[in-house]
Amino acid sequence: MLENEKKDVENQTTEEDPLTKAIGALGKWQIWVCLVVFLVKFPVAWHQMSIIFLAPPMNYSCAPIIPKDGFDNVCERDCKGYIYDHSVFQETIISQWELICDRQWLKNLTQTIFMLGILVGNMMFGHLSDRFGRRNPFLAAVFLQLISGVTTAYSVNWYMFTTLRFFLAVATGGTMVTSFVLTMELIGAKYRDTVGIIYQIPFNLGHLTLPLFAYYLRDWSTFQLAISLPSVLFLSYYFLLPESPRWLLTAGRTEEAVKIMEVAAKRNGRPTEGIASSTQKMAVDVGAKQDEHASFLALFRTPRLRTRTIAICFNWFVCGLCFFGVSQYMSHISGNIFTNVAISASIQVPGTIMSVYANKLLGRKITLISANCVTGISCLLIIVVPQSGVSHLTLGCTGLWGLSISFATVYLYAGELFPTVVRNSGVGLSSTVARIGSMLAPFVATLAHTSAWLPPLAFGIVPLIGAALCFFLPETRGKKLPDTLEEGEA
Repeated sequence: MLENEKKDVENQTTEEDPLTKAIGALGKWQIWVCLVVFLVKFPVAWHQMSIIFLAPPMNYSCAPIIPKDGFDNVCERDCKGYIYDHSVFQETIISQWELICDRQWLKNLTQTIFMLGILVGNMMFGHLSDRFGRRNPFLAAVFLQLISGVTTAYSVNWYMFTTLRFFLAVATGGTMVTSFVLTMELIGAKYRDTVGIIYQIPFNLGHLTLPLFAYYLRDWSTFQLAISLPSVLFLSYYFLLPESPRWLLTAGRTEEAVKIMEVAAKRNGRPTEGIASSTQKMAVDVGAKQDEHASFLALFRTPRLRTRTIAICFNWFVCGLCFFGVSQYMSHISGNIFTNVAISASIQVPGTIMSVYANKLLGRKITLISANCVTGISCLLIIVVPQSGVSHLTLGCTGLWGLSISFATVYLYAGELFPTVVRNSGVGLSSTVARIGSMLAPFVATLAHTSAWLPPLAFGIVPLIGAALCFFLPETRGKKLPDTLEEGEA
């Protein structure tokens, strides 16, 4: 879906996409569909970041006596049970299932399995959307997200909770991939890069609203139920959301594509005459065209492409590890957890907006290097700056601001870097590596229990390595997209 993102600025003259010519690159109809689809990113953020409030830090002591100095957070071998500080949260999965001491790793494993589910959902629903269209798999993912999210709130033990959250993650990964593909296929090439970045903003806003749920709902099951029930509204998309005309054309369902294109053209104030005939011609061209495909291993056969693949994949790893890791680490910084998370989330919106202009003015390479350096230096400074809630919160927020720029940039960079014949494989590999990073993130974030300087050290060094690897990448802004492996090696 990314291969046409920069055709409007290619050095060679290319024929305008027939579908875009018929309905327009961006009009009222596309804006309406985008607004509808973008709302799905709110629960995506809620569920991915919910572990911050499902399993927040809690003070505890061995029952039945609380020490005079307060909760001591000491694990005792012969302790029959623990009592918890419920002054901030009424009940969490930590206090309900005693995920402390030798069971503390289960909290991290829960989030790791959730991120594995995101990866499975991306892959599974990506395949389903290619075979059965964008709309029906999207609706199926929304329905699964609703059912699994609600039932998770009624889990009776850690095993049930983690299993249901895995299915919730599969559904969430499904809504992510199907909604993004549908959006990109409806937008003209001229606006695709900008809309692709703006697509991240609803996630930022979802992250920002999460502390509101947690502030008023201090019990984990009530909180989980509250962030799951809004998905009921998305069932109405059965009536609101159209199928992708591009997919319909590739599937040979030309008449359905024509009807949707005529509705879109009419809403955008464009003529509908000739859409049927031009669409028939487009369908013939699509059917006659035989795309060349190369093996996944082609990414690693030649030296330059191999180096570039490793470099861009590592930068996706940076985003997956550091974004989710730093976000979780912020909940462990001293101060009000609700305020800390809200501030760290709010800084991401201007970062995402700035990435639009930075990528246009500076290009992909300089933008990614700069953003990674901001993140790396900010996290490393946490180690040397004297401990205080304000200073560490400021540095952590600065790191997340840099990551919000990096995340938006790697999406564009990967789509423009890989040759057409292996583009899907390259972007798919990059996304997979990012999920591996996000699976490791909770374990890195909680290394603070071992030593306070370990998480910021890891979150500081990794982005700086990513920035260094960017020097092996070519600048792709305004360049013709490579089609063959030979062009990708140039």
